[in-house]
Amino acid sequence: MKISGYEDLRVQRTISSIYKAFEQLICEKEYSKITVKELSELAQINKKTFYRYYPTLDDLLTEMQAKYAEAYLEEVKEFQYPRDLAKSVRTFFTYSASQGKAYDRITSSAGGGYVGIRQQMIDNVMNSTWGESREFNLMEDWQKTVLLNFVEQTGLNIYKQWVNQGKQEPLEKVIESAILLMQGGVDNFLKQNK
Repeated sequence: MKISGYEDLRVQRTISSIYKAFEQLICEKEYSKITVKELSELAQINKKTFYRYYPTLDDLLTEMQAKYAEAYLEEVKEFQYPRDLAKSVRTFFTYSASQGKAYDRITSSAGGGYVGIRQQMIDNVMNSTWGESREFNLMEDWQKTVLLNFVEQTGLNIYKQWVNQGKQEPLEKVIESAILLMQGGVDNFLKQNK
């Protein structure tokens, strides 16, 4: 349920409580093991109250991912691709690193029920960013697919590796490495396919 800010204070508190409980459970266990009963108990609400706002846990997860994507897209809305790729990579890493453990779990999990919803978010972001690029839209479809897969998988895999290794390396060093690798790959691909 999207909160517009005009809801009753009790509704806002209830939704906030549901989110906090859900984030806590995401950090503690696999998504497939989370139940509405458990979430409701943790949020200190009745199960019926949960269902008043969300038909299923999948709907809550979808809304959470949509909020992540919306906030990220707001940060990159003025970027132009491929020119601003380095800025985009930096923004992805700094944004992701600031989101907390639940976001990291969803983003870095190899499975656990997050893969499909994570891919929906990635597709939304890629289409909203690269899809606006004149250079990108002049490419053949197979070239677009190759480029998007490279950008998407490289950035995501570097971030996953950083998270899964306990964020030991300084974020700035990881960002610089990702930019170097991704910018070089994209620039060379674009030169070759002109």
